[in-house]
Amino acid sequence: MTKQEMQDKIDDLELQLQSPIHKRLHEINTFQCVDNELYLRGKDEMGEDLTICFDAFNFLEWIDKEQIDYIKQKVIEYVENK
Repeated sequence: MTKQEMQDKIDDLELQLQSPIHKRLHEINTFQCVDNELYLRGKDEMGEDLTICFDAFNFLEWIDKEQIDYIKQKVIEYVENK
């Protein structure tokens, strides 16, 4: 590998580190809440293990009955239009 190719790889890695991470929790298989941390675990879009950890208090502040009802409405629309 040439010095330029190595530098190009380094530049690509640095760009990846600066970019936001977008993952899809494709299959949820574990739910856990311990010490004010809420965990959802499962498989990502590539079949790899993925764990997402939320601050449980903050999660409850954001996700309430109104948001749950909205999610249900969107799922129903998705299923009806599929």
